[in-house]
Amino acid sequence: MALSQRIQDDTKAALLGGDRFVGDTLRNLKAAILNEEVATGKRDEGLSDAEIEKIIVREIKKRQESATIYEQNDRAEQAEQERKEAAVLSVYLPEQLSEAEIQAVVETKITELGATDVKLMGQVIGVVKAELGSSADAAIIARLVKEKLQ
Repeated sequence: MALSQRIQDDTKAALLGGDRFVGDTLRNLKAAILNEEVATGKRDEGLSDAEIEKIIVREIKKRQESATIYEQNDRAEQAEQERKEAAVLSVYLPEQLSEAEIQAVVETKITELGATDVKLMGQVIGVVKAELGSSADAAIIARLVKEKLQ
């Protein structure tokens, strides 16, 4: 089943089941997907699953950043709300790789590219992100590449 259809079905099921929180969170996700479809001119054919996953990653990141800001301002209740929304959205991403699995791919790509300098960090990160897609956190990839090249 296509990811967009799965999100649509889950939204409907949540709202019919009386789970307003999940329903509203998924509605917001659908709005973000629609905005991206309109912005890229793909309204008629829709976005691919990979493009939708990128949107989900972006939306989760927004919520994590908001939660951090709320915590810094002693607003734990709002921070928890943002974390719950991020958890709902993360269900639609592929299973996240462990740091050790990401480390193995980083080391392989550094060897393949012959990268020995921090100046090639961006190139290595790009290749690793292309291979792992949304199954790995970009911040972890960047940190591991930087550690390896320094």
